[in-house]
Amino acid sequence: MPETKQQETQFQQPQSQEKGGATRWLVTIIILVVIILGGLYLISSYSNFNVLGLSKQSDDWQAVFLTNGQVYFGTIDKDTKSEVVLKNIYYLQVTQPLQRSADQGNQVQQQNELALVKLGNELHGPTDLMRINRAHVLFIENLKPDSKVVEAIKQSREEN
Repeated sequence: MPETKQQETQFQQPQSQEKGGATRWLVTIIILVVIILGGLYLISSYSNFNVLGLSKQSDDWQAVFLTNGQVYFGTIDKDTKSEVVLKNIYYLQVTQPLQRSADQGNQVQQQNELALVKLGNELHGPTDLMRINRAHVLFIENLKPDSKVVEAIKQSREEN
């Protein structure tokens, strides 16, 4: 009988070693997967290389709200921790009537009009690319394809 118990314990020891080896391999594989996914995330967040498919499609329109109160509409070409690169840029401009009409003579309050302006026609002639310091971005919103701004942009692009 004592020999049987020794034989049982001898057979149990290799099984426990196999389980420990399998557990070590499983932990090693999990760690490697986490490291690889972390590296891919860092590569895609610091460059325009979209490894994980986390960024938006190139034909989507966004509104970029800045700390100075300005809002720019366009397509984001690159979005990293340090900067947002915006293309196809439009912004809203408030226009006031130059003269009062006869029926508005004494009215103090006049209606201002909003106009959607394409970046690039200004006096200093900027290109249609803007690199925005990420520290000056409050937030970014995706615009619906049927929003009034996107419809106005599409209409403006068709006219030009």
